[in-house]
Amino acid sequence: MRLISLAPVLGASLALAGCNANRQQPPIEAVQPLPSQEAVRVTPRALPDGGCAAEIARYRTIQDNDLAMGHVEKGVHAQIQTEIAEAERACSAGDALRAQYLLRASKERHGYPAG
Repeated sequence: MRLISLAPVLGASLALAGCNANRQQPPIEAVQPLPSQEAVRVTPRALPDGGCAAEIARYRTIQDNDLAMGHVEKGVHAQIQTEIAEAERACSAGDALRAQYLLRASKERHGYPAG
């Protein structure tokens, strides 16, 4: 007998659940994140043709971008800039191998891919 008294309740529940089945979903709008007030656009420096100068320029651009995005602290950025300057001096003196070694050591020290 108990099953018979639940049948009308179950039937009404199913009927009401079907009312929402044909309702159109509201359109989903993409929300653009607001730009940070501290965001700075970093324009990459012109890269030389190749060699150690190009690697130095790429690494310096990455560092400037990471500083602007807040991925690296100012003190660490200053230390890396000092290391880049040392590599740059070696490169301009014609010692490309030393410059590449200094860049690779800096990248490894600070957690950047050395490749």
